[in-house]
Amino acid sequence: MRHRDFVAVVKGVRVFAVVAAAAVLMSQAFAQQPPAPKAQPKAPVPKTQPKAGEAPQQQQAEQPKLNFSPWTKVCPKGQEANAKAVCLTGRDGVIETGLPVVAAVLIEPEGEPRKTLRVTLPLGMALQPGTRVVIDEGQPMTAPYVICAGNGCMADYEASAELVGNMKKGKGLSVQGVNGGGQVITLILPLDNFAKVHEAPATDPKVFEEMQRKRFEEFQKKAQ
Repeated sequence: MRHRDFVAVVKGVRVFAVVAAAAVLMSQAFAQQPPAPKAQPKAPVPKTQPKAGEAPQQQQAEQPKLNFSPWTKVCPKGQEANAKAVCLTGRDGVIETGLPVVAAVLIEPEGEPRKTLRVTLPLGMALQPGTRVVIDEGQPMTAPYVICAGNGCMADYEASAELVGNMKKGKGLSVQGVNGGGQVITLILPLDNFAKVHEAPATDPKVFEEMQRKRFEEFQKKAQ
């Protein structure tokens, strides 16, 4: 992928995972406060972590109640005159304060056959076990984290035609990781409306950013 296209991808993916710089601070706070109940003792970190392809055996953490954004498709372009668009179809899940917890984005560079499904989990996850994703009751897939930024840690999956087709037909995309306490976290992104949005014209990136900004402001008001 060309540098200008890569820059467009980075900018586009960020809008699904964070809204403004305040989300960076909230992500760091989430890393220090796992979603397990306060009365529940912290699970010890296992001596051996699961190898790639193996199902994690750690204790399951209690799942937070999430507020999901709608599936949205944007196709930003680089600033160069001949820059190609990179289409991003994604949604995120946040807790009631607006703190981003999970996101999934299908990345499709114009004119390139290779597509990528990028999932994001919060900072503070155990990196060595990597991530797992499952569509409904299908075959689990595993991938390592590729980068951690202010908005969380990301893992990339090759989005084959079969994977995209399963997302269009599926009900839920389960994203799994292991937190710093050794507990397995499974977060399910509903796949309703994914097929319709993926096949529809893209939303203007500026319009989408404004929608996300208003959404984040609503969470701030509720928190206050």
